[in-house]
Amino acid sequence: MKALKKLTGETAIYGVPSIIGRFLNWWLNPLWTYIFLEQANLGVITNIYAYVAFLFVILTYGMETGFFRFSSKEKDATKVFSTSFISLAFSSLLFLIVVLSWTSDIASAIQLDGFETYIKIMGITIAFDVLSTLPFARLRLQHKPLKFAVIKFVNIGINIGFNVFFLVILPYFAEIFPRGIFDKLYDPEFGIGYVFLANMIATLVTFVMLIPHMKLALKFDVLLWKKMLSYSFPILIVGITGMINQNIDKILLPRLLPEEAEPLKQLGIYGASFKMAVVLNMFIQAFRFAFEPFFFSQKNDDNDKTMYVIVMKYFAIFGFMIFLGLSSFIDLFKFIIAPPYREGITIVPIVLMANLFMGIYFTLSLWYKLSDKTRYGAYMGIMGSVITVLINIMLIPYIGYYASAWAILACFVSMVVVSYFLGRKHYPIKYDVKNFLFYLFVSVVLFLLYWNVRTETNPHFWLSILINILFLAIIVIKEKKDFYRLIIKD
Repeated sequence: MKALKKLTGETAIYGVPSIIGRFLNWWLNPLWTYIFLEQANLGVITNIYAYVAFLFVILTYGMETGFFRFSSKEKDATKVFSTSFISLAFSSLLFLIVVLSWTSDIASAIQLDGFETYIKIMGITIAFDVLSTLPFARLRLQHKPLKFAVIKFVNIGINIGFNVFFLVILPYFAEIFPRGIFDKLYDPEFGIGYVFLANMIATLVTFVMLIPHMKLALKFDVLLWKKMLSYSFPILIVGITGMINQNIDKILLPRLLPEEAEPLKQLGIYGASFKMAVVLNMFIQAFRFAFEPFFFSQKNDDNDKTMYVIVMKYFAIFGFMIFLGLSSFIDLFKFIIAPPYREGITIVPIVLMANLFMGIYFTLSLWYKLSDKTRYGAYMGIMGSVITVLINIMLIPYIGYYASAWAILACFVSMVVVSYFLGRKHYPIKYDVKNFLFYLFVSVVLFLLYWNVRTETNPHFWLSILINILFLAIIVIKEKKDFYRLIIKD
């Protein structure tokens, strides 16, 4: 149980900057909705960040996971870091040259003519974000979560601070003191560009802070690099398919909705509502930061499979608690975003459950990483992407962004099922499926009970409180023996 407690402790430490940071960053979404009351503006932000997500995965091409794997296999960890970092630096530089040289062509290709400046800013941001990936991974591998947390906090603080400065403080003083310095600094026409500018500043400062932790030896081992690429390429495919599953909807919506439906407006509403489910994502991200290096280091432990069963069990239980809590209080949370965006909140429970299954899939995916059968991750990712794209293409013209929400859920449920059965064959772990299905059933039933009683005029918060207390009581009663063993005995 010492290993489990170590994982729990590091998840908590990584979770501090991840959860608090993402929570603070999450407040930018409501800020944007109240500042950009025209939903199409948020639609453009959502669209550009969807492309950014794809590019980040492509430009890291699985090197982060490859770095974890080969650092544990090779004797010279510095050589592994240097080889992978030099590789990323070269490809990032090439990417930046392309973006800055052909900005207009790129804008036309992605149907964002007129937003060339934003594209240049985000090109620089992506390049330095990619270069920061391996130094952050090295801190995780060296079990230095506090340093990791400090740098993450600085990044978050700068991003939020400049968002508030550019979007709130600067225009306020520019209006009060016309023809003054604030009026000269502020350009109303730049609008949502300030969102991207704040992001770029935060990224550049973060990269500078990571430089002392790089300790490059300028060693580039071509043979090692080829091995890492061979191992990481399926991870790249997994990453791309993951981005398709999570972000292709934000690219397809403006393309598949008819003009009379005001596609960017609908995307803005969808993007604002989609981010309401970020609490569950925060938990998943914090867990991921600690879990990936943890399970590689535990591979030779005789009790590793038992540990994975316990981790999966409590990950799922906590995820169901978040799902039920957020879904049953959605009528309270909706006031956080501006009224023009609130019509999309009914997709939040769907996206929450989809995110939970995404986290479960990530936890299940250890079997193909530990057995070096990463190609199966690519196969499952491609399968999920096909499901996502097909549902979006077939249903977006008819039910709009609801198609995107249901597509994400269908995708990750399918991937969890397939991964579970493939894992039983290639890396058997006796997960407690009955326990999982029990909590899934109970949480969904309690949610549907609330959802069928609530109305827009009367959300019945008393029922929300009651069903959450009931669910917590069920967990405590059912798991009391484990709680006693984990908390008291150990």
